[in-house]
Amino acid sequence: MKRAIPLALIALICSTLSSCELVGGIFKAGVWSGVIVVVVVVALLIWILAKVFGGGSKG
Repeated sequence: MKRAIPLALIALICSTLSSCELVGGIFKAGVWSGVIVVVVVVALLIWILAKVFGGGSKG
């Protein structure tokens, strides 16, 4: 039962969200807002990866 809940959640997300809808929404909002969103997401991913893999060595 514990394993069924995450699988059901993933199935729900996959069925309700599609990449075409995301791209369409970005272009409706405007190209520059899409560029800003992409830059922010990439920067956030780099920051998270730096934190996870020890971006700064102390010592």
